[in-house]
Amino acid sequence: MFKYRYIPIVFLAGTLMIFSCKKNYEKEPLENITEEYIWDVQDSAGIYARNFLQNTYTFLPNGFNRIDNSLLCAASDDAVPSQNGNLISLLANGGLSSLNNPDDAWAKNYKGIRKVNELLGNIDRVPMRDKQLKEWWKAEARFLRAMFYFEMVKRYGGVPLIGDKVFTLEDNLQIPRNTYVECVNYIVAECDNIKGQVRVDPIDDGNLGRITRGAVLALKARMLLYAASPLNNPASDPALWKKAADAAKDIMALNTFSLETSFANVFITRKNKEVILAFQRGQTNDVETNNAPVGFTTPVSRGYTSPTQGLVDAYGMKSGLPISDPASGYVASDPYTIGTRDPRFYLTIFHNGTPWLKRTGGVQTYEGGLDKPGGSVVQTKTGYYMRKFMADMSNQTSYPTQAHNFIIFRYAEVLLNLAEAQNEIGETVEAYNQLKALRARALITPGTNNLYGLKANMNQTQMRDAIRLERRLEMAFEEQRFWDIRRWKIAESVYNQPLHGIKITNSPTGKLTYQQIEVGKTVFTPKMYRYPIPYSEIVKNENLKQNEGWN
Repeated sequence: MFKYRYIPIVFLAGTLMIFSCKKNYEKEPLENITEEYIWDVQDSAGIYARNFLQNTYTFLPNGFNRIDNSLLCAASDDAVPSQNGNLISLLANGGLSSLNNPDDAWAKNYKGIRKVNELLGNIDRVPMRDKQLKEWWKAEARFLRAMFYFEMVKRYGGVPLIGDKVFTLEDNLQIPRNTYVECVNYIVAECDNIKGQVRVDPIDDGNLGRITRGAVLALKARMLLYAASPLNNPASDPALWKKAADAAKDIMALNTFSLETSFANVFITRKNKEVILAFQRGQTNDVETNNAPVGFTTPVSRGYTSPTQGLVDAYGMKSGLPISDPASGYVASDPYTIGTRDPRFYLTIFHNGTPWLKRTGGVQTYEGGLDKPGGSVVQTKTGYYMRKFMADMSNQTSYPTQAHNFIIFRYAEVLLNLAEAQNEIGETVEAYNQLKALRARALITPGTNNLYGLKANMNQTQMRDAIRLERRLEMAFEEQRFWDIRRWKIAESVYNQPLHGIKITNSPTGKLTYQQIEVGKTVFTPKMYRYPIPYSEIVKNENLKQNEGWN
């Protein structure tokens, strides 16, 4: 596995300096370490340049409980934070501002871009024996820069494109924003330029996590999908959707990636055929300790994420039929019986009775149960906890460490991207194939018509709804839903209404009763489709215009 390296970074007199394991550093005062040490003209193996690049990889999205112990989806309609006063709530209750944004990504990504530009401007000073390796590193750095721009563009819209420039204090920093389209074109062009310069897939174990052709094509496909979506394509230009469809097909044409046989294994196996790029993390159990039900105290379980009833109800039955369909067999008084629901439900949601850590009767989210004890302890607000990304620990007694890489791109998203784009250009019949493949892998039964619970002969509107539902179920808690409801421009209807959970009462006879309850409200106004540019950036740059509606 290629390990990302966190290396302390110091700015001295405008010069970036980085400290690593260089042997003669021990003889030099720290204040004397300059960029000449990084881009060493005698470093024929490129050791210090490699360390610099590895540090740049740490600026990639790393997901999970990254915002005040919460997942980003806790600011969507899929979950709420279990903690009161959690900063993630600012993204869902209208508290977001240019002075207070818990998901601000401006400074972080421009720091990453600066590091890329430093590398590109200096690495040719390093006399590396392995010329191919140096070219790979250059292409990897350009991908990282394109990815950093994407992370800003999806939040803020158009941002200043600075090329290969490494700014100093003497430079003119009054740089205006480029348009959204200019940023999209730049990202796509960078992907096109480097797709033949990076390593090909499949990559060897020692370099797992480095940028490959599949990752480059996946970034291009996601960027084009966002550009074609209603938020950024109000005229519904089919040419943009065609580009998105073609980009997804380019990934499939590699014939390298496919769906894992097991949905669960996608998230707990470090290397598998579905993951295109993931942020590399060590073996940990932090996903479990941060999100598993709170009644499991040895090991500690903090239960920070409370999935909503809306997400729970979105998962249909094993037949693929929605729970609202009279033919589905759903029983409201016994909603979770093992084996009756979409199998992804059981791998995504802790519900009352979920088998876990050998506890008799499993998870207890009824009122007064071990995992919903009441009082001031942090606990589920909805009657559910997040289970996704975890192995089957029903017969364990503790949480072993395991692979918890944060997946940035995986093949299931490629299929969903393709289905969405196909449907928007009138290829609704072809879009069925992608949804059927995902449902088959999920072990939904095919039915006599081999449609896995999908309606036959759907029109474009019906198929659009089916694709959006499938994306919600398949990609839950993977930092997709939050952005999807924005790019689809449906956030005003998804938000601005109550969120619900379940109140479960356990009678003296052991009979459980279920009552939906309101657990919170969300707020969304049109200006919130774009984040505000940080106020600190606006006051420093008079040519940097704030997004509409924000101060």
